[in-house]
Amino acid sequence: MCRNILRSAAVLAAVLSTGLLTPTLATADETDAKNLLKAMSDYMASQDAISFGYDANLDVVTKDNQRLTLASSGTVSMERPDKFHSTRASGFRNSETFFDGQTLTLLGKNANLYTQVEVAGTVDDLVTMMIEKLDRTPPAADLLSANAYDQLMDGVTDVKDLGSGVIDGVECDFLAFRTDDVDWQIWIAHGDSPYPCRYVVTSKKIAGAPQYSIQIRDWATGDQAISDGFDFGNTSNAQMIDASEIGKKMSELPRHFKIGE
Repeated sequence: MCRNILRSAAVLAAVLSTGLLTPTLATADETDAKNLLKAMSDYMASQDAISFGYDANLDVVTKDNQRLTLASSGTVSMERPDKFHSTRASGFRNSETFFDGQTLTLLGKNANLYTQVEVAGTVDDLVTMMIEKLDRTPPAADLLSANAYDQLMDGVTDVKDLGSGVIDGVECDFLAFRTDDVDWQIWIAHGDSPYPCRYVVTSKKIAGAPQYSIQIRDWATGDQAISDGFDFGNTSNAQMIDASEIGKKMSELPRHFKIGE
């Protein structure tokens, strides 16, 4: 059975490499794709409260060009403009992020350590600070911005509407975009709640073309959204560390992984 699966994958790869599955002009309408993405962005920005579960995969590429996938799952809840909470669990890391509009708290449950940083502002301000100063990215950060459309379209050179797909039983619009650095794809739910069901980013300038993907489930907004967990209570008596130590003591990677040059 494994041989059959591998043979089928090889045939598919060959078909893709020879261009036999090139999207037709009928399904590659750039205007429609942009309109669908803008509708998703506007819908997301209009929601005062959002919560969802997610499953994420992050590829790493070894020095021998072997691509390995790190899998994790978790939850996100937020209230605009300035409340955010997320969890992330994997086989090597269990963490939580708390933001109450004034203070960001990162909790590493495995090591029972936490750090805090003062961040007065919105969820957008929080995301920017985490990326630039802490080298951390909240789950689905690209999609949660109050102006996701402009951020996602920055640098886009190619746009395709690839028709429909089904994610976890939900029919979605399937869109693909290209920039000089990455290719990215998004599946957006049909109907009055055009939320992102799956988002995939592929690096084009790194050997092995590693990907990050996140699939969203249990989508809820308004009164149905989970709206607690924004305040950190330190119920586990975790030890506080300086933010400069999180890279070493609260690493995003398993202990037996080492970052190369």
